[in-house]
Amino acid sequence: MSDQVMATHRIIFDTDPGIDDAAAILLAMSSPEIEILGMSTVAGNVPLALTTTNALKLCELGNRTDIKVYPGADRPLKREAATAEHVHGMTGMDGAVLPEPKKRAETQHGIDWLVATLLAAEPKSITLIVLGPQTNIALALRRAPRIREALREVVIMGGASEQEGGNITPYAEFNIYVDPEAAAEVFDAKLPVTLVSLDVARKVVGTVERLDRLRHNGNAASVALADMLGFYTGRGKGNEPMYDPLTIAWLLQPDLFTSRMAQIEVDIGDKETAGQTRMTFDVPGATNRVLVDCKASGFFDLLTTRVARI
Repeated sequence: MSDQVMATHRIIFDTDPGIDDAAAILLAMSSPEIEILGMSTVAGNVPLALTTTNALKLCELGNRTDIKVYPGADRPLKREAATAEHVHGMTGMDGAVLPEPKKRAETQHGIDWLVATLLAAEPKSITLIVLGPQTNIALALRRAPRIREALREVVIMGGASEQEGGNITPYAEFNIYVDPEAAAEVFDAKLPVTLVSLDVARKVVGTVERLDRLRHNGNAASVALADMLGFYTGRGKGNEPMYDPLTIAWLLQPDLFTSRMAQIEVDIGDKETAGQTRMTFDVPGATNRVLVDCKASGFFDLLTTRVARI
């Protein structure tokens, strides 16, 4: 990685790895424009113990054992936990066999670390990358509303327009569905949100040709990531949207995307529409930027060339 590029984004990952989380984390690790301050983990794609272990594995795969990992919430605010082993496999990162990490998680709770780090930061200096359910973020905001002052941007993978529909139910996207109450609190906080919705994710799919190109890099991180992403196809799901790594691509190459501003309300009821994100576009004063399209070939060029550096 070149030392000539200065970091222009200081980020915190809040994550539940997860195959697509792995792609986002490795893309950030291989990009000198990004300084990773640490990771808080949350229960989501798999239970908290596994998301934390997977984050530690990614630190070692990415040759970034300097990055600290802080376990956070192990369950949603109010609901029973829901996980996605049917998508990511029993480890959460099936498809590649990664060694058990030598690195250990920190003993400080993830929410405590988030609050302390953000309260100590300069105004508008940190970008929060939220790749799983928003439980940690909601709890941190409850404890210390002033943390919002440190946030330059909050880039969230989650949600879908009503026209696009969900991926865990006909109405809801998985991350929002797992903890809709937390998502509602975060959106209601009027933070400077950029949302990677299913609307854009479904336009950027990992075809066999694209994953073969990534694997052809030959380095361990590229091969492991291609094998993990290929696991989706091996499960019979076909070409899978990229989801989480689009959050990092947005920071690195925003010209790949088109977006619209929207007001977002989350259905926190107990009916079949629970977790639905109702988006009202182009409302005056809306604080949520929703990514709705992406140049897929440009994204895969970025992912492939960057992860080759690890």
